[in-house]
Amino acid sequence: MTQILVTGGAGYIGSVLVDQLLERGFGVVVLDDLSTGHRQAVARGAGFVQGGIGNRELVDSLLQKERIEAIIHLAAFALVAESVAQPRKYVANNVTAARVLLDAAARAKVRRFVFSSSCAVYGHPPKVPITEDTPQQPVNPYGETKRDYERLLAEVAPKHGMGVVSLRYFNAAGATEQRGEDHDPETHLIPNVFAAALGKREALDVYGTDYPTPDGTAIRDYVHVADIADAHLRALDVALDGGAAVAVNLGTGTGRSVREVVEAARRVTGRGVPTVERPRRPGDPPELVAAVGRAATLLGWRASHSSLEEILSSAWRWHQAHPQGYRGG
Repeated sequence: MTQILVTGGAGYIGSVLVDQLLERGFGVVVLDDLSTGHRQAVARGAGFVQGGIGNRELVDSLLQKERIEAIIHLAAFALVAESVAQPRKYVANNVTAARVLLDAAARAKVRRFVFSSSCAVYGHPPKVPITEDTPQQPVNPYGETKRDYERLLAEVAPKHGMGVVSLRYFNAAGATEQRGEDHDPETHLIPNVFAAALGKREALDVYGTDYPTPDGTAIRDYVHVADIADAHLRALDVALDGGAAVAVNLGTGTGRSVREVVEAARRVTGRGVPTVERPRRPGDPPELVAAVGRAATLLGWRASHSSLEEILSSAWRWHQAHPQGYRGG
């Protein structure tokens, strides 16, 4: 049985990925410090170790003891505003500690390293859809750490015969029957839309209504979390030309505006979603939509749950079933 280490496997995307790995017969070990993840989100069939990726002794021991053959690395701090306020925190975890993990992987002769990257590496792209060859010009420390770790992987891993696939997520959304979004604080649009629909907040803040888009609000590419997880499984065994690291966008290729999301949520929930218009947030691009050709060609992957209504419906079911998130038991 192939043994996979999933760092950050107690998080939103990681927990869905762990479920899929187990369903397809992989052995799974989760390493998570639970600073943002939830122990209850980790499937019972997975091994679990609480700890940080920067703990060299722990990581070395884990990789050897469990005979890990591949690593899927999702453990990272991921709040843009926090990264601006505390850039050193983000460098320390997302790059410096993650370097400890990479070095340990090299010593253990891990064959494949799949990295959770982000469209934040592009910053304000000159055109959309955004291809993987678009210059990387991140506009916040979070995006900078993702760019820097991608570069580190590309430099170090091939020297040790380790294949690297960096998956640049666009906007992960949706839920499975068992797993959904439960962040504190919650910064993602769709859970906050539902919070407004459920009366947990007075209104949804709409940041920016004067963008150069059809309805004035920002456009994003929303991709179902189950599809994102599936792409990681495909990245485990894809052939890499000459062993070079490769980056792949994960998106649907279709953008939806904030107003479109709100209107679709009203249809899905049958409830009102009160909104309050706010000024633009500094650094928010008007439009981020993925070019998806490389994912199709290299991974044989396309988003199969790509409709906004399907994404919203799945998330709404999870939020109704888990009104207090994982903290509700």
